Amino acid sequence: MNKTKIALLLVPFFSLNVLAQDSLPQENPTAQVTPKLSVLDSIKSTFVHHEIANCVDQEWMKELTNQELYAEMQNDLVNVDPDVKVDYDLSTDLLKARLKEMDAKSPFNIEYNEGLENIIKSYLKNRKKSYERLMAISEYYFPMFEAALAKYDVPLEIKYLAVVESALNPHAKSRVGATGLWQFMFATGKQYKLDVSSYVDERSDPLKATEAACQYLSNMYKIFGDWDLVLASYNAGPGNVSKAIRRSGGQQNYWNIRKHLPKETAGYVPAFLATMYIYEYHKEHGIEPRRAAISYVATDTVAVKREMTFKQISDLLDIPESQIKLLNPAYKLDVVPNVKGENYYLRLPMDKVAMYTSNEDKIYAYAQIEDDKRERPYFTRKTTVTAPTQTAIASSDEKEVVNGSRLVSKTKYHTVKKGDNIGEISLKYGVSIAEVKKWNGLRNNNVMLGSKLKIVTSERVATTVVKKAPKVIKKEAPETAIASNEKTAKKEFIIPENDTPKDSEYYIVEKGDNLGTIAKKYGVTVEQIKEWNNLEESKVLFGSKLKLIRGENAPIETKAEKAEQQIATASSVRQYLVKKGDSLFSIAKKSGVTVENIKEWNDISNENIKPGMKLKIQG
Repeated sequence: MNKTKIALLLVPFFSLNVLAQDSLPQENPTAQVTPKLSVLDSIKSTFVHHEIANCVDQEWMKELTNQELYAEMQNDLVNVDPDVKVDYDLSTDLLKARLKEMDAKSPFNIEYNEGLENIIKSYLKNRKKSYERLMAISEYYFPMFEAALAKYDVPLEIKYLAVVESALNPHAKSRVGATGLWQFMFATGKQYKLDVSSYVDERSDPLKATEAACQYLSNMYKIFGDWDLVLASYNAGPGNVSKAIRRSGGQQNYWNIRKHLPKETAGYVPAFLATMYIYEYHKEHGIEPRRAAISYVATDTVAVKREMTFKQISDLLDIPESQIKLLNPAYKLDVVPNVKGENYYLRLPMDKVAMYTSNEDKIYAYAQIEDDKRERPYFTRKTTVTAPTQTAIASSDEKEVVNGSRLVSKTKYHTVKKGDNIGEISLKYGVSIAEVKKWNGLRNNNVMLGSKLKIVTSERVATTVVKKAPKVIKKEAPETAIASNEKTAKKEFIIPENDTPKDSEYYIVEKGDNLGTIAKKYGVTVEQIKEWNNLEESKVLFGSKLKLIRGENAPIETKAEKAEQQIATASSVRQYLVKKGDSLFSIAKKSGVTVENIKEWNDISNENIKPGMKLKIQG
């Protein structure tokens, strides 16, 4: 039988087999396995949702927090000279007519003069694109400004003051420290009850800063009775305006006293009036404002009843952290704090406010779960452990022993990555900002990209429990002895593994050292050194400090050997001349040492160094 015939005979057989399989019922279909949900997904799956579109896109958020427009506005205030003529196609007669129309409906003294004409023409010639962007941002803030200004009977045109002051950037900060949309100095902000702390700077809060600005402007009007002079006092201070009035022989028109005001203020009111003109007549000059993606009135606030990070809020509400930062610029560390007696609010788009309030209990439950995951420091306290034959009182550096474990300190190093801040780092390790600053000699909350931060935490490690039979030292009555022994037997005398009653000492790691050579020098094992110092790896950094207990077989170091060692160390000291652009971090990296080493060798407490300084470097 050839191969062709065999093939023909097999075809019907396989066909019948396939048909038979198709006709059989599927008794065990493959069941779909539902993936296990995380705590976050489990909570979010129970949320009550409100289907309203979130229209704040990434580009719009960038525009609302840009620094470029603020820099341009500040540059104009200082450098644009009202007395320099500008070549621009705008007739003087037409400008006079338009200014007269503006003056008729405004409490400001809007009168034509050459200085104002020159500034208006300068802005139209050089800053058209900037004003298109500013007008879009205005759509976001102006409704809120106007509501507050109306409340305090302040002219609505004052809204243009924020354009001149900060280019509508809540994060704007001047060279002298004025901050926020309305550029409040620290002392003035405090005077108007704007809270400034490590967590919060309410000078950057649009609502609270606007309220404070309205109060300030209203008070200044009671003093001067003229809105032009109020504007001048907002920039230069009421004292400088009063001096200018006296120096001009008592004249009280801004344009008459302008030459006696500081240079920046001399261009301040003209810049305000020029901005007002461009907003009023932008269409006539071909300025087409970009459209705002969202208005301030399309957002609302919700009271936050426990500490929440922006990341937690972002994860729960599916809203970008950048958007939360945009809407809540007053929170400096991306954390909404919780302080007794204080109320803190979170501003969100309307739909997210609805979601937050509908699911508040679940949100706080998730925040608590996340908080419980944080590594926390254990605090030491004096404890008394009764041994059968003696009473041992724990020293101040011993840790509390609980359930066969003890607390040990552990030093870690965190490398600062892009986007890190000191608040997030402290939250990650369960320590305070003050502790991070103390361990790393920081004077403020700024951390450099790439720098290594020392973090000290406490962890529990197992101990060996040694139970000893009770032994009576002095003669006691039978009843007393039994009671005493029963009481002692209830307590466990706990001795940590590999620990000895010998005094410990500290060893500074030298160049070329490793755990093996150090262990040999002290007559101990590498594992003992690692346990005493909570080391997971066998690597040790040059200059680091190790706690050691000298073993019985350790070689005795003579005075002559010590002296020889000191001479060798002294001879390895060299001087480094600080160059322009150097930092302690760059010098330490270059020299193979740590920043703390350099600070200790040179007896310096901070990281401020200047070119020309001579630093001692060992090794």
